[in-house]
This record gives sequence, structure tokens and C-alpha cells, in this order.
Amino acid sequence: MDTGDFLRARVDEVWNAMIRNYAQSAGTTNVKREVLIRWLAPPTYWFALNSVGATKGSPGLAGGGGILLNAHGRHIRSFAANFGVCIAYRAELLAAERGLRMVVAYGIRKLEMQMDNKACIEAFQNLDHHGALSSASAAEEIIEENNGDLDFVEIGYVSNVHGLDGEIRVKHNTDFPDLRFGTPGKRWLRQQYSGRDEIVEVEIEEGRGHHGSKSWIVKLSGFDSVDQARQLVGATFLVRNIDRPELKEGEYYSRDLIGMRVVLKETGESVGTVVSVIDSGGNDLLQVLLEASTGSPDESTKQKSEKYESGHLVWIPFVEAIVPDVDMDKREMQITPPKGLLELNVRSNERSKKERRLIEWRERKKFQRRLISAKKKLCELDQQHIFHGLQYGEMSYRTLLAEQIVCVNLNLLQQALQAVEKPINGCNLGENMPDVASRKCGNSLKIPEKYLTNISIEKLDAYSEHGKTGVHLISKGKVATVLVLNNENPEKHLENGEDPTISHLKNLLSDKQTFIQAEQRESVSIIFISPVVEIQLLEKLFETHDYFTFSREKVRFLEEEKILVVSSSTVEQKNKVLMKSPWEVHQSSMGFGGTISALASNNILEDLIKSGVEYVEVCSISRSYLCGNPIFLGFVHSEETDIGLVTFDDKREVQDNFHVILPVKSMQKLVKQMEKLPLNAILKSYSHVELINKEWVDVIPSTPNSYEFHCSLQSLLDACSLDRVSLMEVTK
Repeated sequence: MDTGDFLRARVDEVWNAMIRNYAQSAGTTNVKREVLIRWLAPPTYWFALNSVGATKGSPGLAGGGGILLNAHGRHIRSFAANFGVCIAYRAELLAAERGLRMVVAYGIRKLEMQMDNKACIEAFQNLDHHGALSSASAAEEIIEENNGDLDFVEIGYVSNVHGLDGEIRVKHNTDFPDLRFGTPGKRWLRQQYSGRDEIVEVEIEEGRGHHGSKSWIVKLSGFDSVDQARQLVGATFLVRNIDRPELKEGEYYSRDLIGMRVVLKETGESVGTVVSVIDSGGNDLLQVLLEASTGSPDESTKQKSEKYESGHLVWIPFVEAIVPDVDMDKREMQITPPKGLLELNVRSNERSKKERRLIEWRERKKFQRRLISAKKKLCELDQQHIFHGLQYGEMSYRTLLAEQIVCVNLNLLQQALQAVEKPINGCNLGENMPDVASRKCGNSLKIPEKYLTNISIEKLDAYSEHGKTGVHLISKGKVATVLVLNNENPEKHLENGEDPTISHLKNLLSDKQTFIQAEQRESVSIIFISPVVEIQLLEKLFETHDYFTFSREKVRFLEEEKILVVSSSTVEQKNKVLMKSPWEVHQSSMGFGGTISALASNNILEDLIKSGVEYVEVCSISRSYLCGNPIFLGFVHSEETDIGLVTFDDKREVQDNFHVILPVKSMQKLVKQMEKLPLNAILKSYSHVELINKEWVDVIPSTPNSYEFHCSLQSLLDACSLDRVSLMEVTK
């Protein structure tokens, strides 16, 4: 190799080592100016020297200097004059064309030189490629590596020195620490010098576990002092791949799993590649880099990219239930992940930290503005006592109260305060509200209950025409179904275990013959209105059962509309909102009017009209009410009335367990009526708290002390002048 090639291959390394070791020997790290080494234009090379700080008494640079060399190392131009410097060099070169990396030699030599530019050039030209090996361990050997470290396995690293006799402390990452560090013999150490890895062979004399930590104390041959041992801190312990112990069937080395392809067992679709394996304590976790093409075969490219984006990392538990098959020969593992696992921790859209903070700040400001506006309106209604809780308790409690204040439907509260002038005794609620069935009817239809429990158009005989019409409307997406979970005390059921309402709904949805037949479900929009505590249960239920074959885009979950409970005290001459606790208000369900209010406040009706829906079926969850029945729908469609209603011959109450079908025009009238809702005030008893003399006092009434507000189906139809009713009577 000529001088020019040698300089091009090694001068960067040599110079960096010079500066580092010069600073160490000089006792300073005060390098005032960086070194400039760059190509000017091939084949010339610019090697510039700037002033470097040094302490008194140490060798230093008398002045700046520079050398301009051509490709053959000939001197073209020089700068400045004599200089003295400590040179440390590492004789190492990379023969890329052969694909073989040879660590020839390394060491540290201190040379104090007083030379001119010519002598400097000669010094670089005469650098010994095979300089003597200088190291603390006489046992070290130079290792030839073929294509990096593919034949070695990491088993730990040197974390610190131990004691005064050259012992080192090793943090292991192997399942066989006794074998690796407690058994004398050959091992290998990997260290970094000037940005390059070098592997040396060492001999373990003895090793022992360190009590109270996951480290081992190891004594290496040839390392007898603290200074010698300190040179190894940060080095990685290696063993040869062929020396690994044989594992039992079903056990794998973490290293072997990295780089394996991950595919879905059911479809054979590629998910990604394993990039790391983490021991989480209970079981190992595979970190998988997702591929851009991950998605079901029938998904569009846009849907696939939205579902998983290339470059995202997800965690997959390495357990047999999720990773049943691992093929080491094919370098492939098949997985059966639960629904939602691959979407976990994957952001739908990446934003910078600054953007996320800005969005959070805007959301806080928006919330504060809404809170101020709500407080002003509540003050106008003489409800300032609600804010007392904001001055007591922990921040989480105060935040809970603030969120409730912001969510209060102030329009409904104002209507409720006006409705207290004509209260209704809760015990006589049914007597004060006439039955919807007494309204002016068109034709009525009587049908035995057995026909509603087994839908088969061929067996319906007299009802076949209505049934066929209903099936046609459902299949064309002309019907939306609203299911109301009117559970009066969901919190109590959750405390006791399984919620009976959710269990009944599961059975109802699983019956693909009675409740909307399987082939029609893709076309139906279905909306669930429930207490907030049950919404999460509903979402989990649908995720677990693949949405019961309904279209995901057409299934929605809404929180039921509630209205505040107010006091009925005649002493204070005003009705105050009752507080369940200092940070929680008393609320109650509104009945049928609350269902319509929930649809109105979420703009659901507008979306349904845009999608082509012509009829909205609203029914409560009950064992006796069968939703999605095509006979009922076909009958209402043929009668062209304002509303279709189901009644039972045993006169079961319609007020709480309703089942109606309304044309879109009738629904629009009901939604408009939300601005002036016909509320009925009902006397009830509620325990509550009050702030008296700066102390919170529990109030337990012995007589009715408050008003609930109810908007029945009957009163709402009266307010909207919806008189024409189609009645389907279900008989035994």
C-alpha cells in the first residue's frame, strides 16, 4: 500500500487519537479549537492543525501548522513551523473490497517531537502498521472477525470494578450465569476504540454471584490492579454461538427470535418483524416493527394505512395462546392476537411534542371558557351553591365537579324549574298520564306472540306482506334502531358482579333469527343509549363478539340524557339543585324524552337522514319487547301514520318500556320540541348534603323533599300534535 492510500485510510483515526490522548496526558480537556480535516478536491488532502490548550509543563503546540498532501503523500504546501505533541495511534485499516475487517494492532505511544514539516510528513509515512501490542493483559489476542459479531452471543457487560485486586463486576443478561461467569475458561470481550469494535480473548480465573444484586464478581487472568480492571468498564462479555446449551422443546433463545417474520395464522398476512425481546417478569414481550401492508385482504390501501402505519412498534406477549407456532427454519412465527392488540399504543396520527402541548393548552382554555359561561348561567338561576365544592377537597374531586358543571343541560334545567309549579306525586304517575294506546288510531293489527319469536316469512301467512315489506326496508338501510338500556341502578349491579341488562342484551344480539336477521345486519344503523357506567361494557361486548356482524361504522354508543334533581322546599321559596356529595350533583333519567334529547344533542338524526334512513325504531331493553321485527315495520309503513306503537294484552306499562317506530318527519318534530320539553315534576325523596356554617352536613329526609322530572311518550306526542297512531297488539 502506498503512502497516499495509507494516509487516506488512517489519518482521521490517528488525529482523533492524538487529540484525545494529548488532552489526557496534559491534564486538561480544554480543547479551544476543533481540528479541521477535510477533502479539498481529489486527489489532494487537507490536514490542518489549530492551537490546542495545554497545562503548564506539558508538551504543547508552539504554533499552528498545516500540511497539504496529494494522493501519493508528496508535500505540496506547508504552514507554520515546529511543534511538539503527544501522538497516540491505533494501527487499523478497513479493506472493504475484501469484506474482511482485520484488527492489526492497537496501542498507545507517547512521542515528544521537535520537527519541521518535512519530519512530520516522514513520521506519518513511516508509521508501523504492525506496532507492538501494549495492553494491561498479556492474555489478550487479536481476533479475526468474519462479518462482524455473528458468531458471538452477548451474555453481560462490565458495570464497575470490585475491590483492589483487579476484579470486575458484571451485569449478566443470560439464563445461565453460573455456567458463564462461575466456570473458569475462555471468554471474549468486546470494546470500542475510536468508534470501532474490537474483540479480545480473556481467561476467567474465578467468579461468584454478588448477593443482593443481579451482578457477578469476576477475576480475569492478567488483571491484577484497579487501574487495569478499570479499562474494561463498559466492555461486553461474549461467548461463541456454538457453545450455547441445548434448550427444551418450546424454548428459544431471545437472540434467535430477533429478525423473525410475524404473520397472522388465520390469513397468512404479514404483520411485521421482531426487533427485540424484553423480559417483563411474568412473560417475555416481543417488540414488533409493523409493516405498511398490514390489514385484512379486503381492506383498501387507505384503510390499511390508517389501521397500521409502517414504522410503528407494538408489543406482543410471547405466550402459546398468542404465538402458537414458531418455525426456526423458515424464520417465521404465526400469531393469533386478540382483537385490538395490534392497535395498542399505535397513534393514529403522529404529532410533535410541541403540537401536542399546543392542542392540550387550547383544550384547557376551551374548557375554562365553557366553565365560566356555565357558572354565569347557574348564577342567574340562583344555583351558586353548586360551586361550593370547588373550594374543598383534592384536585381530582374539584375537577369532577367542574366537568359536571360544564355538562349541565342549562336549557333543560330552566324548563325543569318552571315545571315545579304543577308537580305530580310519584306514586300516582300512571294515573296522571293517559295511555298512548287511547289516542286516535288508524288500523290496528293483532298478532300472537309466537310469531315474533321465530321470524320465518313463509310461515307468517296473513302477516307475510307486512313481513316482506319490512325485510325489504331493512335490507335497503331504510331503518335505524335505537336501543335504550333503562337500568335504574347500574352501579349497584356492577358492584354485585355481572350486569343483568348487559347479559340480556348479549343474548338478544346473539339471536340472529329474532333480533334482525344475520344477512340484514350490515345494512342497519344501530344506536345504544345507556348510563355512562355501562358504555364501556357495551364497547367491550361488541369488540369481543366482532360487533355481532353489524357494520362498525353504523354502531354508536350514547350517554343517556339526565336532568338535575331539585329541592321542593317551601321555606326558602326557591328550588335548589340537590348535591349527592360536595362534588357530585343528583341526576335522574327523563324517560322517553331523554332518549330523544340524546339523539338531538349529538346530531344523530341529521346523520341518519343523510344516509337514507326513513324510519327510526326506538325501544327499551326488555324480555318482552322484540326489536327489529319486520312485521311491525311493514305494518307502520303501510298505514302511513305519525307513529307505530306496540302494546301487550296484559296491559304492561308503556311509559318505561316503550317500543315505537317513527317516520323521520315525526322524529324531526320531536327533536324540535326539545327547545320546550313537556316535563312533569314528580315528588321524590333524596338524601343529600348541604354546606352549613362552612361544614358539610348530611340531610336524610323522612318525607318527599325533591322533584324528579319526567318526559313521557304521551306528553311528547301531545306537544307535537302527532295524533295518528298505528297499533300492533301482541296477544298470548
